Amino acid sequence: MLRPLLRPTVLRRAAHRATSLPRPHTTSRTATRSIFSFLRRLQSPGKPQTANAEPVPLLTEDNLFHPFSKSPFPAIRARGEAIKKLAPCPVCHSASCAAGHDHSPKAVKFECPDCGWPTHCSEEHWKEDEEHKKYCNRLREANEDEHDLRSGRKLREFELPGPQGFEETVSFANWDVFWYTREFPSMDTERSRRHASKLLTYPITIGGALHQYSGITLNNQRLTPEGSRSLAALRSTLHVPTGAPETAEATVGKPQVRIFILGARAESSLPPHVWEQLTMLFPSTHFHLFFIGPQVSLPKPKQSSSSSTSTTSEPAPSQESSTSKPGVIEEDPASKKSPTYLPNVYQPPTPPPIPQMRRTRSSLERYGVPSYTVPYTPFLTITGMQANYADVHAQFQHTLDPYSDLFFFFSPGFGFPSPDSTDVDTGEPLLQIASPTEWGPVMPMLLASKCPIFVTGFSPTDVERDVRSLSTAPDVAGEFEWVITPGPNTFGSEKWEIADFDPRVMVKTNWGIWAIRGKSRDVQEHGKFSKYLPF
Repeated sequence: MLRPLLRPTVLRRAAHRATSLPRPHTTSRTATRSIFSFLRRLQSPGKPQTANAEPVPLLTEDNLFHPFSKSPFPAIRARGEAIKKLAPCPVCHSASCAAGHDHSPKAVKFECPDCGWPTHCSEEHWKEDEEHKKYCNRLREANEDEHDLRSGRKLREFELPGPQGFEETVSFANWDVFWYTREFPSMDTERSRRHASKLLTYPITIGGALHQYSGITLNNQRLTPEGSRSLAALRSTLHVPTGAPETAEATVGKPQVRIFILGARAESSLPPHVWEQLTMLFPSTHFHLFFIGPQVSLPKPKQSSSSSTSTTSEPAPSQESSTSKPGVIEEDPASKKSPTYLPNVYQPPTPPPIPQMRRTRSSLERYGVPSYTVPYTPFLTITGMQANYADVHAQFQHTLDPYSDLFFFFSPGFGFPSPDSTDVDTGEPLLQIASPTEWGPVMPMLLASKCPIFVTGFSPTDVERDVRSLSTAPDVAGEFEWVITPGPNTFGSEKWEIADFDPRVMVKTNWGIWAIRGKSRDVQEHGKFSKYLPF
């Protein structure tokens, strides 16, 4: 027989007995609290805040706009001074070109009162320039974004969610739907969207291109039939069979998926927990990320307590490279001076050394180049190599597998002129994709592996420039087939990046994406029953 339900009176008595039980020690302190104890909770101006208190922002939401020369942050003031030394006045430049003069235009000195950036040599030229109105709003937006990042407020858009439930599906339609289905904090402002997209654009661009629910499909003509077969091979490793749950137990017996990020710069300095978001999109896969390039950020060498000499085998960046890191803030440890800003002039910035983690170990003996490896989680291992890929390709070429390996280039600059190599016949600079010191020997190696090669660009012009360079590169033209056709990247950064050498030059990180692979050829079998077999 079923037990009868308790009567409401019995429930009320039980609740009364529960409330009459002795309370924890915290309640006894409350009972003896003085009636004036609330005064102690008021924060004194000179006393530090409690651990649970929210930080007091240095700048409020309505006080983010400041001209660079009057900014409360030294780094922004230093950047304004660097721009004044590098950027030419657009009015002087156009007048010099119209008159056919060769003399260089004056540098910018006057700060626009609407955007706060140094834009012209004088107020008169600022008033004459009608083109400035076209990009003034973007400059003001970038100005406020830089001040907001340093304002001291709690950046809730950087609070990343944990693992995804295996019964929950992630949508890759756009940033908003992705954040909602991944249970990110609500992005209430456009500024929060820009900050979050800038942080996550690298791992989510990879995940958005590889996932089985990717928005790049045959229906929208972004994915080619050859690319569909290539991604199907990868997805057979990334995902479990249809109907099975995507759980950690499914990683048993599956090969490790290796992602080679070549020419890595800023990607190599991202905290590992940001890259962990990629593994949460594929719960049943173990990823091994390889950051390979001469500007890869290596861990800071550990310092001895008795001397300043390094006590670990971790390679330290050379002094020469530290003086050529544009776009970063550095501090001279000897002079203890205020940080100085090194502008992002033409050459992409080299990120500063990353902090050591507990499981960081040197990989110098294994790869023969300055490198490190971090087994961050059971599903994510990170390796960084400060070297050209051509120098380490021999260690991977016999193990590359189109079912488990892929390559990613984030804005590699294939179509830009090489600063080091020139054509022997014409004397003109070679394109970087054909330069023997840059991507010239690398691309044929990657095409021979038949692994997919993904490339991003920071603008439509940059994507077109890189794609056009493929048709002229030796051992590349005619040796590849399309996997993803060139077009916009759904998970590109929404934040404008401004060039110090000309504030009119603005780009968005990973604006576009495309992919290729080595061309497959049919092999004819000579015999009684002649047929074509796919190679």
